[in-house]
Amino acid sequence: MPAAPLWKAIRSDSISSSEVADATHNPIEIGLTAAIVAVEADEPFILVSSDPKSEVRAGLPFGTFDPVAHRTFEIGLRAWVLAQTAINVGYVEQLYTFGDRGRHTRPGDVGAHVVSVGYLALTRMSHNAALRAAGAGFEPWYRFFPWEDWRDGRPAILDTIVPLLEQWAKSGRDDPARPPGRRERLRHCFGVGGSPWDEEKVLDRYELLYEAGLVDEAKRDGREPLKASGKIPALGESMRFDHRRILATAIARLRAKLKYRPVVFELMRPEFTLTDLQRTVEAISGRHLHKQNFRRLVETAALVEPTGETSTATGGRPAALYRFRRDVTQERPAPGLRVGGRS
Repeated sequence: MPAAPLWKAIRSDSISSSEVADATHNPIEIGLTAAIVAVEADEPFILVSSDPKSEVRAGLPFGTFDPVAHRTFEIGLRAWVLAQTAINVGYVEQLYTFGDRGRHTRPGDVGAHVVSVGYLALTRMSHNAALRAAGAGFEPWYRFFPWEDWRDGRPAILDTIVPLLEQWAKSGRDDPARPPGRRERLRHCFGVGGSPWDEEKVLDRYELLYEAGLVDEAKRDGREPLKASGKIPALGESMRFDHRRILATAIARLRAKLKYRPVVFELMRPEFTLTDLQRTVEAISGRHLHKQNFRRLVETAALVEPTGETSTATGGRPAALYRFRRDVTQERPAPGLRVGGRS
């Protein structure tokens, strides 16, 4: 489908005729891209749409903003998601605007420059026929970011990533216009030298890998790869365009938001056990939580209330069922699950 142009008012007294001509020959298009998250069987998933023309398998649902057909960006986003995935998303929030050159371009490309507005959307897992017919499906998000899953301890892939980044940090000079330096960023992002691992720094870690030329997207954009002694393995599965950067932004936002907004309940069934809730929080945050500490945290936060019913789905002792206590959003400004940091 052809992209819709970005229309903007131009005052004749504030722009020259040559600048008007340049704007005409260098169009800008607004893209709308959705990172749609669901959780099932203790795993976080991201919805990807297919593109038979692309060599890269996975991409996020996206389309161009049409100022005639779409009154707002969000209306446009919801329309594109429905057309490409057959899903009506519920919770939606804008993430960031991504406009780096190299997003949708190739050397010698003189086409429109695409500025993409990224969104985070939350839904419940769907396996309906319409979804499959649209060429879309849910994929585990740790397939794209395997170094972010600490639920079973430190991921083994970090034994590959950290030495490569240490080599990169030693191989070049720091840019004084972009503090902090390479070594300091490596320490803060990847927990090197005794620094703690911060699960919210998902985008910072991806950006560092991109800058070092260690992810496929950097190579596609023409960045100089790191000159390593051996072949650099694939670090997670790549995505089309800069969709992995947008997904990293979405994961970071969701991990942070768990602590001050009850967004996790957008991913839960109406009734759930506390074990279900804990595993969903663990899946998103990529960390293991102590059972009794988590239950005390839930009780203190007063986010849930018992339904009076029980579940025997696990086959063991009946577990009490709970539901989200919606009044909490009126009682205080930041109702979330403030899980502590990892040391």
